[in-house]
Amino acid sequence: MKASSIASVGLLGAFVLSASVAWAGPPPPETPPAVPIATPPAALPTAPAARAAGSLEEGQHFSLDPVSDGVLTASGFGFAFLLGAILGTGEIKPPLPSTSFSTSSLLSIDRIAVTQTIDPHAAMYSNIGLYTAIGFAVLDPILSGFRDGADALVVDGFMYAESGSLALTVTDITKIAVRRPRPIDYITCGTAAQQAGPGCTSTNLGLSFFSGHAAGVAAIGATATYLAFVRSPRAPRPWITLGVATAVTAFVSYERVRAGEHFPTDVIAGAMAGAAIGVLVPHLHRHKQEAPSVWIGVTPVPGGGAASVTGFF
Repeated sequence: MKASSIASVGLLGAFVLSASVAWAGPPPPETPPAVPIATPPAALPTAPAARAAGSLEEGQHFSLDPVSDGVLTASGFGFAFLLGAILGTGEIKPPLPSTSFSTSSLLSIDRIAVTQTIDPHAAMYSNIGLYTAIGFAVLDPILSGFRDGADALVVDGFMYAESGSLALTVTDITKIAVRRPRPIDYITCGTAAQQAGPGCTSTNLGLSFFSGHAAGVAAIGATATYLAFVRSPRAPRPWITLGVATAVTAFVSYERVRAGEHFPTDVIAGAMAGAAIGVLVPHLHRHKQEAPSVWIGVTPVPGGGAASVTGFF
């Protein structure tokens, strides 16, 4: 196997980075002539070519489908609202920890959640972090409207709402499917006598995996970071957004563990799921007139084959 990479500088500071990997099959009877790896579409050679006729106006990098985006957003929030109402009735009994279960059987990373001293203020701190992220999700589209026009305000607002609704939906479905006891259950409902009391009957006690706070904050932060890198690629804004989003997600996750509401694996999984949703939503809304930044292709050649990755960065 052999690998090679070629970098060339294009117009307006854009450049194309190409990498290829070739693999060999059975050696042919004669050495074949060199066959070049297939080149990307004609829109690749230069950045100006990708913005030819019918180019987008400044700031118009994303598009919406009012029907599909409206249905996804409304159904996501509607599902979360109805499920929350059902859980609030106490109809579903929480899966309490087994009285014969030893916390030493927990993953080593999770044991700290049941051996720590619960911080009574941690839940409030985590809520402050969540509401701060939600406030930013409301403010950022307004700022986009001032910078890039009314279209950017509407599109960004929809994408934040869609990221949030999908994060809520995925979180709720996972919580109901897994029904993992919260760390506080092991502390206050770990014995048969404790489980007979009124404090161990709330459905919410069995909804530990994964953290909705971590998922929501991570989804908002990932969407904000993606939008910042697309709208202001050469400014400090994207890197500041990435740093602040990571810090707020870490802070909220830490406080959820300190509150006894989640295990470390709960907040890690929630942050991963939220970040994935937060990146995918704006990525799938990229305007069709914008040439994709990366192409991946496989090309057969005599005696083997070649894989290529080409794109603008």
